[in-house]
Amino acid sequence: MSGLIGKKIGMTSVFSVEGKNIPCTVIEAGPCVVTQVKTVEKDGYSSVQLAYDEKKEKSTSSSLLGHFKKANTTPKRKVAEFKSFEGELNLGDVVTIDIFQDEDWVDVTGISKGKGFQGVVKRHGFGGVGGQTHGQHNRLRAPGSLGASSYPSRVFKGKRMAGRTGGEQVKVMNLKILKKLPESNLILVKGSIPGAKGSYLIIEN
Repeated sequence: MSGLIGKKIGMTSVFSVEGKNIPCTVIEAGPCVVTQVKTVEKDGYSSVQLAYDEKKEKSTSSSLLGHFKKANTTPKRKVAEFKSFEGELNLGDVVTIDIFQDEDWVDVTGISKGKGFQGVVKRHGFGGVGGQTHGQHNRLRAPGSLGASSYPSRVFKGKRMAGRTGGEQVKVMNLKILKKLPESNLILVKGSIPGAKGSYLIIEN
C-alpha cells in the first residue's frame, strides 16, 4: 500500500463536466523523504518510513538528528510508516504525488477537531426529553436514566454519556482524487476530511 504524508490546506469546490458543483478538500501531499527502509530479515516486517515538513535543528533531539542525517536530509516534523509500499525505494529517496493518478481512490487518516467536554445531545445525537409540558423545564438536553435497578446497581461500561469529544484518529475511506497540481504538490480530494486546517494527514491508496 503506497502513500504519502500531507497537510490539510482547506476546502473548496470544483465543477464537474456535467456542471455539478462538487465539494472537495485541498491537501498538500509531500514531497516526503524515505528515512528508513525496514526488512523482514532485520526488523521482522517490511515497511517504508517517510518524513515530511521542515523542522528547525534546534527543536530536534540529537537522536532524531542522527536518524535524519543517515537519510541525508534535513529534520522533519512528521514521520510515518507505510507497509507493502509499491516499487523499490532506497534511503533518501523523495516520494511525490506522482504515485497518485487522477480518479484514484484513497484512504485519508487524520486527527478530528477537538470539541472539549460535550453533553449527550452533541456527542451522541440524543434527542433530549422532547416536549416541555408537565413541568419538564430543565431536562431538554439531559441524558435520562443511566443505571439499572438494585441489580447490578451500577452503570455499565461503554454507556453513551457526556465526555470529551473529538481529538481522535479518524480514517475516511474511498475518497476520489478529482485533480492533481504537481507544481504545488496539491491534490483535490472529493468530500471532507477530519482535522483542522494545517493538521497532518496520512494518504494511502
